[in-house]
Amino acid sequence: MNKRTWLSGLAGLMAAAGASATDIDFALDWKFEGPAAPYLMAMERGYYEEEGLNVSIDSGSGSLEAIPRVASGTYQLGFADVNSLIKFRDQNSDVAPVKAIMMTYDAPPFAIVARRSLGVETPKDLEGKTLGAPATDGAYAQWPIFVQANGIDADRVTIDNVGFPVREPMLAQGDVDAITGFSFSSYINLKSKGTPDDDIVVMLMSDYGVDLYGNAIIVNPTFAAEHPEAVEAFIRATLRGWRDTIADPEAAVQYVLQHNTVAREAVELERLEMTIADNILTDYVLEHGMGGIDTERMANAIEQIGLTYEYSNKPSVDDIFTDEFLPAMAGRMVAP
Repeated sequence: MNKRTWLSGLAGLMAAAGASATDIDFALDWKFEGPAAPYLMAMERGYYEEEGLNVSIDSGSGSLEAIPRVASGTYQLGFADVNSLIKFRDQNSDVAPVKAIMMTYDAPPFAIVARRSLGVETPKDLEGKTLGAPATDGAYAQWPIFVQANGIDADRVTIDNVGFPVREPMLAQGDVDAITGFSFSSYINLKSKGTPDDDIVVMLMSDYGVDLYGNAIIVNPTFAAEHPEAVEAFIRATLRGWRDTIADPEAAVQYVLQHNTVAREAVELERLEMTIADNILTDYVLEHGMGGIDTERMANAIEQIGLTYEYSNKPSVDDIFTDEFLPAMAGRMVAP
C-alpha cells in the first residue's frame, strides 16, 4: 500500500468515526526558501494529516509579520522572531497574549553582512559607513544591542532604510557599505548577485555579544486553549519534518521548489544547510533536543533587550515561552 492510499484510508476511518481534521493556518516569516523546507515537507508528506490536522502554509514578508497575524487570530500558528515577540508583548498588553511554544533557531541568524572591498571587516569599521537596514527587519531590531556590545559610535553610522528586495543588490552595487539581515539569506543573495565569496563578510551578532534567541513557533492563545491536542500534534509533525530535513536536506529542498518555481535548487540547498549548521544544531540542541529553552538565558535575553529598549510592562520568561505543548525530551532529539 502506498502512502497516498494509506492516508486516504486514514481519512476515511476518521470520517467514519465522526472525527474531522482541525484546520490550521500557519504563517511563515519569509518566502518559500530553504529554511521553510521542514514545514513544507511535513505538509506534503502527510505528517500533519496523520496527526488529524488540515494545515495550510503562507509565506511572509518579514520576521515581524507573523506576530500580528497570530495575535489577531487570522492565523492560528506562525513562525516569528522571539525578540520581536518580547517587544510586541510589552507594547500590546491589551491584545491576545501570544506565546512561543517551540524554539527553532537556538542561535539567531541576525547578522551584519558587508564587503571587504568597501572597507568593512569588523564592527568598528561601520563607523563612517552607510548601513542598509529595512525598518522592520528582525536583525536591524537588534542593532542597538550590537552597537552597545561592540562600542560602536552609532552617530557615525548612516542608516539607510532600504526595502527588503533591494537590500542585497544595493550592497552588491556599492550603494551601501553593509546591511542587516539573516545570515543565510543575505549571504546567499549577495553571492547570487555576483559578489565574490571572499569579498563577503558575515558578522553573526551572536558572535559579537548579542546573546539572544532567534525564531520560534508562536500560537494564538484562544486557539491553544480550545485545541491543545491540535497544537501538540502540530509540534510533533513539525519536529518530524525537521528530523527528516536534517537527515536529508537535498530531499527537503525539493518541497521548496514545488512551492517556489523561481527558486534555484543549489541556492536553496546552501541556504538550508547554513541554517541547520549555524542556527539549529547548537551544542544545547544536540544535548537537550529541539524546541525548548534555557530559562536563565531567556531571562538574560529579556534583560539585554532592555539595555537599549525602554519597557513599559516588561514581560517575564513565562509570558513569552511555554513548553507545555512540547513532547518529552526523547521526542525532541535530532541528530546531525
